[in-house]
Order: sequence, then C-alpha cells, then structure tokens
Amino acid sequence: MKEQITTWSKLIIPWLLTHGIKIMVIIICIWVLIIVLKKIIEKSVRIAITSNSKVKDSDKKRADTLVGIFSGLNKIVLVVIAVFMVLSELGFDIGPVLAGAGIVGLAVGFGGQYLIKDFLSGFFIIIENQYSVGDIVDLDGTSGVVEDISLRMTTLRNLDGTVHHIPHGTIQRASNLSKKFSRVNLNVGISYSSDIEKVITVVNKIGKELAEDPEWRNFIKTAPQFLRVDDFADSSINIKIVGETRPGKQWTVTGELRKRIKIAFDNEGIEIPFPQVVIHSSKKK
Repeated sequence: MKEQITTWSKLIIPWLLTHGIKIMVIIICIWVLIIVLKKIIEKSVRIAITSNSKVKDSDKKRADTLVGIFSGLNKIVLVVIAVFMVLSELGFDIGPVLAGAGIVGLAVGFGGQYLIKDFLSGFFIIIENQYSVGDIVDLDGTSGVVEDISLRMTTLRNLDGTVHHIPHGTIQRASNLSKKFSRVNLNVGISYSSDIEKVITVVNKIGKELAEDPEWRNFIKTAPQFLRVDDFADSSINIKIVGETRPGKQWTVTGELRKRIKIAFDNEGIEIPFPQVVIHSSKKK
C-alpha cells in the first residue's frame, strides 16, 4: 500500500509542479483578463455614448446593452482560449478538437443562419442608434412604443396594448417617429368663399396661443402656423399647418390644435366644408 502511495506521489507531485501550476496560472490569468477587459469595455462604451452632459435614460439603456454584448463576447473568446490551453497542458492533441469544432461551427452556422442574421442586424441597430427604448417607431408597417431591445429582437407595444416581438433579421425599414423632435403636419379644408388672409391670421394666432399656453408650451418647440395652400379639392381649399413638438407629442398637440381651430373658425364664420350630394328627381308627367 505504501509503495502504491509512493508511486502515485512520484507521478502526481511532479505533474502538479509543472502542468498543474501552468493550468492554475492560465485559469487565474483568464479570470483576471475577463474582469479587467470588462471594466475597460464598460468605461469605454459609457464614455462614447454618454459623453454628452444631457444623458437620457435611453442612452443609459443603450450603453447597458452594448456593455453586455461586448463583455459577453469577450468572456466567450477568453474562456474558449483557456479551455484549449488547458487541454493542451493535459496532454490532449487539440488539432482534431479544433477540426471538429470547425465542422460543428459550420453546421451550426448553416442551421442558425437566421439567428445569426438577427444578431448582426440587432448589433448594427444598437450601434447606429436607429431607435431606443421609449421611441415610437414603425417597423415594416408595425407601429408602437419600443419597450425593449435585445440583440435578437425589438419589442413594441401599440396603442391597443398589443405587444409585438419583431426579430431584427426581418426588419427591412425602420422609421423612427420620435427622434430629436416631431412635427405637426395638419391639412384643413376651408370653403372657396373664405378670405385666405383672414384664415392665415386666425391660424397663426391659434398656433401662437397654443405654444404660449402653460399647459402646452413644454410640448411645443415651434408654434404651429400656416405653411401654404396645399390643394384645390372638389369642395374645399386645403391649407397646410406645420409646427415642431417634443418627440412623440405630435398627436396630442395636433388633437388640441384641431379642437381650437374648430372653435375659432366657428367664432370667425370660417366654413369647414364637407362633401355634399345633390339629388335631382324628375317630374312625372
């Protein structure tokens, strides 16, 4: 029994003093590298994205997402390197292992090409800051507020409360309706008999009063005002009214503007026409 213990000791102790120490050093170095590079990545990303003095919640969310992505990739790469180095120290021939890993990776690549497409598309959406959490977007005809952005998909909630999960690889067109500012873009029909100059004066007055109203001024960047005569329609002259609002507030402001225009036009005797059908009946002989 003592001879067996002595034999094992002669085999194990030298191995531990050579390969065992190397394996421990590899594990410790990789662990330290993961921690150090994570801190470097986090600091670099946050400096790049939130360097502006006015940091929004969406910027913080975007920074958190990017930090998670880069840190995760960094961890995977370093762990894979560590595994191959440890296998080499344990005496395994890593050549066939690398070849096998390449074949497996190729199979996974063919099988998961759509998943990879989702990840790559999501990566560029986040990097390019096409939209952020809280923005109102239209993704190929599906509209809503962005509730979450992961590397694989975007989650939208529309006005009905329905939640849509959209894989990034399927998005062909992303329209952001609330980036930096939004715009009131309203067409109003008036009668052909209306005094255009009077209409312009009334519309501009309504827009100015709305922009100066304490309840609404924080939503409005530029007061809504008359832009042009937009069209000669069958039963009306259509005028265009535009103005700039805070992101996502265009619909609320436009609704209040419509209400005030209707009240003011009624008071000023300005007619908002509507299509009418005249029916002629023939007299029987």
